[in-house]
Amino acid sequence: MPIPDRNFRITIVGANSPRGKELRDVLEEHSFSAAKFRLFDEDIAVGTLTRSGDEPAIIEAVDEESFVGANLVFFAGRAEMASRHAAQALGAGATVIDLSEDPGLEDAVPWIPALDGLVGRPQGTERGLLRSPSAAAIVGASLAAAFDRFRPARLVMVFLRPVSERGQEGIDELEQQTVKLLSFQPVSEGVFGAQVAFNLLDAYGPEGEPSLDAVRRSLARDVGRVLGGKIALPAMQVLQAPIFFSYAFTAYADLDPTVEPEEIDAALASAGLGAGTAGEPRPTSMSVMGRPQPLLGRAERAAGQAGGFWLWGAADNARLVAANAVAMAEACV
Repeated sequence: MPIPDRNFRITIVGANSPRGKELRDVLEEHSFSAAKFRLFDEDIAVGTLTRSGDEPAIIEAVDEESFVGANLVFFAGRAEMASRHAAQALGAGATVIDLSEDPGLEDAVPWIPALDGLVGRPQGTERGLLRSPSAAAIVGASLAAAFDRFRPARLVMVFLRPVSERGQEGIDELEQQTVKLLSFQPVSEGVFGAQVAFNLLDAYGPEGEPSLDAVRRSLARDVGRVLGGKIALPAMQVLQAPIFFSYAFTAYADLDPTVEPEEIDAALASAGLGAGTAGEPRPTSMSVMGRPQPLLGRAERAAGQAGGFWLWGAADNARLVAANAVAMAEACV
C-alpha cells in the first residue's frame, strides 16, 4: 500500500547499523518512499551525514521527544537500544518493529507475512509490538511450512552464521583477525571470544556474548512462535562461519519415497522461497547479496535414503530481515 504524502512518519533507531542501512534502502524502494524519516543511533554515530531518499539527513541522538508523532518505529541497531526505548515508542502511539533480536522484548510478536497463507497471521499483532525474526528463523519457519504438506518424518537444518549478525563489531573483528593472522600476529577476540578467521565454531569463548547456545534457543523460540503449534518444530543447528555477510544453510528432509523433486520446488515457492532450476549455479553467500528472499538449489535425493532429500541454500541476512520488516509494516498500515 503506497503512503500518499510526507505526513506519514517513520523513525529508525540504529539507522547507521548494517541492518539499519538495509532497512532504509528497502523502505525507500517500496511503499514508504514518500514518508518522512527520522534517523537515530548511538552516540558514536550521532552527527553522521547520510541520506534519506534523495535528501541529506543527520543521524540524531535519541531523547524523550524522538518518537512524538511517529507512525512506525524500527529498532535496527543494538538490542540495548530497543530495550531502553521500545516502551517510549509504544507510549507515543507508534507501531514498533524490532529487527535487533532483543531478548528483553519478550512480548514482541515474531511475524513472517509471507507465511500467513500457510500458518495464519499470528495473534497479538494488533498490539503493535512486533519482531522481524532473524534470517535463520525466517528460513527455518519457511522450510518447515513448505515441507509440512509432505508430513516429513524428520526435518533437520544447519545454519552457517555470518559475523555481520554481530553488527559492525563482528565485521571488524573478522577483518582484523584475518589481516593479523596472515601477518603472523596475535589476534584480538573481544567480540567472539575465539578465533573466527579461517575457522568454524560451534561455541564462542567466555567473552562471546550472547553465546551460540543462546542464539540457538532464540532461533527455536521464534520459529516455534511463528509456526504456532500448527507445524512441528524442525531440528536446527547454528555454527559460526568465517564469512562476513549472508547465511548459508543446508537442510535434510525424510519424506515418503514417492515425493518428486518438482513437488518440493513447488512447495518451497508457496512459502516464499526461491527454488533453483536445472542448470543454474548453486546459490552462495555472495550470489544472494541484495536479494529479499532466500534462494535454494534444487532438491537432491540423499544417497542410500529412499525418501531422503538434501537442500542447499543461502540468504542475505540483513536484506531478508529488512524486507520482512517492511512487509510487516505494509500489513499494519
